Amino acid sequence: MSKYRNVRMALCAIFVATLIVFGAQAQNKVETVPYGANPAAGHSLRVDDANIYYETYGSGGTPLVLLHGGLYGYIEEFGELIGELSKHRRVIAIATRGHGKSDIGTKPFSYSLFADDAFAVIRHETSDKVDVLGFSDGAITSYTLASAHPELIRRLVAIGGPRKFADWTPSAQAEERNSKPSDVERDSPQFASARKMLMPQPERWLEFNEKLNAMWLGPVYVTDDQIQSIRIPTLIIAGDHDPYNQIPKFVELFQLLPKGELAIIPGCGHVVLECKGQFTISAVKTFLDGAEN
Repeated sequence: MSKYRNVRMALCAIFVATLIVFGAQAQNKVETVPYGANPAAGHSLRVDDANIYYETYGSGGTPLVLLHGGLYGYIEEFGELIGELSKHRRVIAIATRGHGKSDIGTKPFSYSLFADDAFAVIRHETSDKVDVLGFSDGAITSYTLASAHPELIRRLVAIGGPRKFADWTPSAQAEERNSKPSDVERDSPQFASARKMLMPQPERWLEFNEKLNAMWLGPVYVTDDQIQSIRIPTLIIAGDHDPYNQIPKFVELFQLLPKGELAIIPGCGHVVLECKGQFTISAVKTFLDGAEN
């Protein structure tokens, strides 16, 4: 089993552990928030060919938009972050199409498409500028969104998002080239089953995986010109032991940004919010609350 496959299995284990904790707490009548499937916070917006699901929490301050990671990622991965930051500002957590309760739609997946979906949700919810935090696939979407709509975003946080497939580690690239749409259900049946229960069209699970794999194998996700066009304060975050991405590539990305900042989290892999949650959240809060450059 490759290092890349091990990380996938670890992400699945985190998801399953979350389900177990929620179940145990429910039995003990301890109140929890069902992030990603919360009727009290959930909304749906028709965007072209798909219904996009999102949840809103808190009030006040500059709205914060959250864009989660791909495949194993979903709104619930931001639970601790939402709980903390929604105390003083409104949080809008968007489910990427095909993930959880958002439709897959009919179009090929692309980061431009995901950015269009996010833009529609944001402008449906507010006419004000927003802050955006994206993780992994969500980080790549955030680059595209910020480049396409410079008037939209006040401050941007991007965690673990590469610019292109060549920025992945060699082992991750090899694993992805050899992956099949059926791998996730084979390796992580409990995870796949739980996700299908959320999906509006669970029979399209393999198609969903095919669309993601095709997008990931694309040579370029966001161009250097697009990165250089992002002229808002932007914080790039990555774990120093990320098995998906080459760390020097994050340094290159940071150097392309006119108002970039860089935080490499020590002792962490890809999922820094799980590895050192409070440390990362503190860095995010400090950046978002900072004075304008």
